[in-house]
Amino acid sequence: MYVSPYFFDGEPPALTAAHRRMIAEHFPAQTLSPHARVRTGTGFAIPEDCPSNQVQDAFPASPEFRGALAAVGLPETRIEPLGDVEWLHVADTAVPV
Repeated sequence: MYVSPYFFDGEPPALTAAHRRMIAEHFPAQTLSPHARVRTGTGFAIPEDCPSNQVQDAFPASPEFRGALAAVGLPETRIEPLGDVEWLHVADTAVPV
């Protein structure tokens, strides 16, 4: 598993609403594990996981992802490759905050 944070810059309320629409309309939460939205000083970040670095490189350029961003009004994302996951524990329940 390879992880890269996707950074979205903008006004947090508008970004949050757009992200919620993207999850509801394009990427159902039950298909995303793990998935988190983290507030930053300029908007939010999503630590995105993919099976490999190659998949990670291809996903943000895919018509599915680019179309979902455009459809819900999310801005272009800034991606910073992080690396391969060496250990991960995921609880059985989601924790809304």
